[in-house]
Amino acid sequence: MSARSLSAARRTPLIGAFPKMLAPAITIIPGMIAAVSIKGLGGSNPDLAYNNAVPLLMRQYFPNGMLGLAVAGLLAAFMAGVAANVSAFNTVVTYDLLEPYLLKDRPDAQYVRFGRIATVAGVVVSIATALIAAGYSNIMNYIQVLFSVFNVPLFATFFIGMFWKRMTPWAGFWGMVAGSVGALGTYVLYKTGSLAFVTDLDEAFWAAIVAFSLDAIVTLGVTLVTEPRPVEELDGLVYGMAKTEERSRADMGWYRSPAILGFIVLAMTAVISLLLI
Repeated sequence: MSARSLSAARRTPLIGAFPKMLAPAITIIPGMIAAVSIKGLGGSNPDLAYNNAVPLLMRQYFPNGMLGLAVAGLLAAFMAGVAANVSAFNTVVTYDLLEPYLLKDRPDAQYVRFGRIATVAGVVVSIATALIAAGYSNIMNYIQVLFSVFNVPLFATFFIGMFWKRMTPWAGFWGMVAGSVGALGTYVLYKTGSLAFVTDLDEAFWAAIVAFSLDAIVTLGVTLVTEPRPVEELDGLVYGMAKTEERSRADMGWYRSPAILGFIVLAMTAVISLLLI
């Protein structure tokens, strides 16, 4: 991660991350409502597939004017999500990979050119992955496969780095590579018939276990043979090494505590799950 990214992370208020913690509820609750209110959902009728849960709910409960507004909102959300992901992709490629490691001290015009190339490449890759997703019975199974390949190694690296100050940058990099390769290898062996799992979701969970384990092992091994960063550079980034400068009363509010916000989300999830049983 570049110094620019670290600086931005330090400046981002924690309260801004709270709505993201609620994203699973926004995704799960409509599906649970659809399972109860829409008869035949998930059956043999392709029009009643689980992937159509939200559109089916909209058709059943929204009047004509509201239905059009909801469809427009969905399209706008999809467009905004794609634009944000593409922008993030070309930014990471340009500023976090090319500029600090491969193409140092180049003119800005050259970085802009590579950013445009990265944007086109990202869109092409996304189209290819959409074709792969069409081969799954529902989108959730496909998302879990992607999580096992990309999100789990990223989580393992951040988790270890937040609690172990000895961890090195190269250990994080090679740990993520090993985790992604392990999960991808599990997926390929499953698709070729070399490994047998009950369902696609079962394969994704086992791939996640493989990814986390490989990431942790490689991170530990590479850390022991590479030079760590100076401790002063980790101030405020590793657990137990909070920044020492005096903070204002607002910065110490309960709504900026990860533990409190996390327990609030867990409590809300438990209450909603019990109510919907």
